[in-house]
Amino acid sequence: MEKKLIIAGFGGQGIIMTGEILAHAGMLDKKKVALVPSYGPEMRGGTANCTVILKEGEIYSLVVSYPDILIALNQPSLDRFEKQVLPHGLILYNSSLCPRQKGRKDIKYFGIPATEIASELGDIRVANVILLGALIAQTRLLPASTLANVVLPAVFKDKSASVLKMNQQALDKGMKYRESERGRVAPSCPAVALA
Repeated sequence: MEKKLIIAGFGGQGIIMTGEILAHAGMLDKKKVALVPSYGPEMRGGTANCTVILKEGEIYSLVVSYPDILIALNQPSLDRFEKQVLPHGLILYNSSLCPRQKGRKDIKYFGIPATEIASELGDIRVANVILLGALIAQTRLLPASTLANVVLPAVFKDKSASVLKMNQQALDKGMKYRESERGRVAPSCPAVALA
């Protein structure tokens, strides 16, 4: 099994942290892992993306030109990377900030209003973790219990207990979200049944 991901958005949305969480969980799941961050010149507010590779065997290249999965936290990221996703791949996108979807017919889309849900939890900075939860629910790529009970506590060990709890709640909200909820699927987005 090999999965290549691109996670993309604005600086300050936790793009690199999302990649680090996935990489950490992948290592605990005994996978070979590669993480390559990419920042815009101004970081916060600029563009940011990272690539993550999770593989059972050796990883021979860190280049991810054509990912299996794209996590897009904003419209410019969706526009930039959508065409690169491999056929039969998956795009998870923050429908709060991605009002327009192109609608390729050969990939699956899953939209979740991550910024809106994060705001309801009390901090829009957990939108990335909500999308991470949606990723786990849609792909079963990594064990959810490892993320919630081992990785998040390690990542937020220097933060308050309330920060950890909010991130665990965000992960849970993302995992439980169904695209038909709240009538938030954009009409231009193809309806795709995901397992």
